[in-house]
Amino acid sequence: MRTVLRDNNKELVNCYEVVRDEVRDLMKALDEHLQEFRAKGEPYFYEVRALSAHSSPLERAARMIFLNKTCYNGLYRVNNKGQFNVPIGSYRPDRVSLYDRDNLLAASHALQGVDLKVQDFRKTLASVAEGDFLYVDPPYYPLSRTANFTSYTQEVFGHGEQEDLAALVAEAAKRGAQVMLSNSDTPTTRQLYRGFKLHTVQARRAVNCDGAKRGRISELVALTYG
Repeated sequence: MRTVLRDNNKELVNCYEVVRDEVRDLMKALDEHLQEFRAKGEPYFYEVRALSAHSSPLERAARMIFLNKTCYNGLYRVNNKGQFNVPIGSYRPDRVSLYDRDNLLAASHALQGVDLKVQDFRKTLASVAEGDFLYVDPPYYPLSRTANFTSYTQEVFGHGEQEDLAALVAEAAKRGAQVMLSNSDTPTTRQLYRGFKLHTVQARRAVNCDGAKRGRISELVALTYG
């Protein structure tokens, strides 16, 4: 079975490639980051955050994981220049862990043979054919006017992109692909995927400036099969 993984976030795809191909060197690089962070604390976080993204693939992957594990709520966000801009989180350096060895090795094993590429969703969906299984996990449609975070890359993913995605997913299903898609559970997403089999699942959300509002929230799963 051929497995294909596509995403428009080049740093994420690079991280997957390094986990797949250089996992032991990655763990060594993360150990070095952790040692420096425990010695220097907050200044080291901002030192790493300011590093250029034009370093080696291994250094970029280690940087991404380090920042994700030490930034505010593990949030990944970039500005319109593609620069990571999340502040440091409230963590004691001596209690921070950057990876679980067994889990990272398992991820590396799972990624062996996987075709990884940075690609826009339009091009990815155009290549889907009869008999393919397609799972789509886009930036979620905002639950409110203020909850509109989609800054995983410097490109905008707004209402127009959500409409384009829904149309292309429907076309892939017509060509004979089996499709599963997840998104937020809103009247708009239910309308966009009204021709699909819709299910509601409860998912845990940890990112909210108000701690009382963190917890389980309804998400929508749209299927063309089952």
